[in-house]
Amino acid sequence: MSIIETITLFGIMVALAVLPSASVALVITRSATLGVANGIAVTAGIILGDLVFILLAIFGLTVVAETMGSLFMVVKYLGATYLLWLGYTLITSKSMTKITIDKTIKKQNLVTSFLAGFILTLGDIKAIIFYASLLPIFINLSTLQVSDVLVIISVMVISLGSVKLIYAFSAAKIVSVARNSKFDNVARKTAGGFMLGVGGYLIVKA
Repeated sequence: MSIIETITLFGIMVALAVLPSASVALVITRSATLGVANGIAVTAGIILGDLVFILLAIFGLTVVAETMGSLFMVVKYLGATYLLWLGYTLITSKSMTKITIDKTIKKQNLVTSFLAGFILTLGDIKAIIFYASLLPIFINLSTLQVSDVLVIISVMVISLGSVKLIYAFSAAKIVSVARNSKFDNVARKTAGGFMLGVGGYLIVKA
């Protein structure tokens, strides 16, 4: 992966991590009600869930590429179409994310928070479709190197982890901002723009 590709991937991952979502709501609510440590535990669970999806996408695509050969180009075009559709959806849809803070909850174990983040992430099957659509831009599956996989994992951990941790440490202040529709709209349009750009780039590159 080139530096430009790495920076581009990092930008996409940050934009999507910032986007108000169920995972953001979980990090904020756990951190605001149970303490920052629980928000960090949720973040760790989310990262592990995404790691599972990334590895499944990478090695699944490698098998598909080896099996289909030149026909794998069809998969790339389908992936690009999915990213264009995702970008359009993000730009035109309204968020249904709700953040509720229940102060009656006094204490919960960090393992519970970790598992909550992990299970929530694994429940979002669309994530593996997203990674399967995005990763062919950055990896030449015919010459897949361990270093490429490590770079992608590092980018995911740093981008996703840093954003979610900011949410965790700033939960009390972010609650009101995260509920603000203007913030939500800006985040969605930014992420949607990235997806449209990536989808278009993948079609041109393919």
